[in-house]
Amino acid sequence: MTGAASDQSVLLDLKAVSQTFHSKRGALPAVRDVSLSVGRGEVLCLVGESGCGKTTTARMAAGLAKPVAGSVEFEGADIWQLGKRERVAYRKAVQFIHQDPYASLNPIRTVYATLAAPLRKHGLAGSRKDAWEQAAALLARVEMTPAANFLNKYPHQLSGGQRQRVAVARALALGPRLIVADEATSMLDVSIRVGVLRMLSKLRQELDVGFVFITHDLAIARHFGTGGRIAVMYLGRVVEHGRTEDVIGDPQHPYTKALLSAVPDLAPGPRRDPGLRGVDIPDLAALPSGCTFHPRCPLYVPGTCDAVEPELLEAAGREVACHVVAGQADAAPADDTREKTGGGV
Repeated sequence: MTGAASDQSVLLDLKAVSQTFHSKRGALPAVRDVSLSVGRGEVLCLVGESGCGKTTTARMAAGLAKPVAGSVEFEGADIWQLGKRERVAYRKAVQFIHQDPYASLNPIRTVYATLAAPLRKHGLAGSRKDAWEQAAALLARVEMTPAANFLNKYPHQLSGGQRQRVAVARALALGPRLIVADEATSMLDVSIRVGVLRMLSKLRQELDVGFVFITHDLAIARHFGTGGRIAVMYLGRVVEHGRTEDVIGDPQHPYTKALLSAVPDLAPGPRRDPGLRGVDIPDLAALPSGCTFHPRCPLYVPGTCDAVEPELLEAAGREVACHVVAGQADAAPADDTREKTGGGV
């Protein structure tokens, strides 16, 4: 896979995972045949509109949901085949940061109690004094100093940004090698969001921790994912995957171009129209035939796009699931395609 972690450094490997939910309307294929990997110290951003399957993919990566097909491997072992001891080690190594800092912290626990709980449970702190010192060190790690001002506070006494920093500190308590962050900054004010992103970037570099970072905002993905990779998801499938700089700087899939056109631009002048044929997202219970993006796609070719589902193939230095892009990759420059569709930024 283009830009994937090398075999020696792969921590987490999703192999053709799928997830289906069932409702009164029928089966809802939330994730379909997704293969992604991330290594130690790497960042993989999953981006896409709400309902595209990125959170479900993240939950499978963290072992919070079992795929109905495919496998999730951590350091080469299927996490759903691990023994009890190996399962505990995996749980310590992979931590999850939830989107909502208001709901992810227990309101009747102090910050100290929240941070001390995993330390005491896993035998990493032998006494209250030891747990207190380690909790203080964790707060210092997430830039909440002096720690004594926060350890005895309850979540309702903290700001949104402080709550999320406590959630990050809790995720770091067990010395993880991989952190799955689900929209970890989306509920924060913009000014606070930047500070949290800088803190997470610093932690990634200092601790050599891998990140699976979920966001619907490509501007955030560009900021946090520089030097890493981006996987763009649409209706449960990855439609473009490659180096962050390549995907942001030269998007190939028309859906990626549409997402980028929605990123706020402070530069004067008219914005480029992505040229979409429609704005409505298809229902998961009644997915379109062929390429599921074809009802909205400006590159739509009747008889092909609506008949055959595209595979994720090499094109312009990354992987793209698009019949037209894959067919024109060697014959026409990417700029020509972008100019015809009005996409890009």
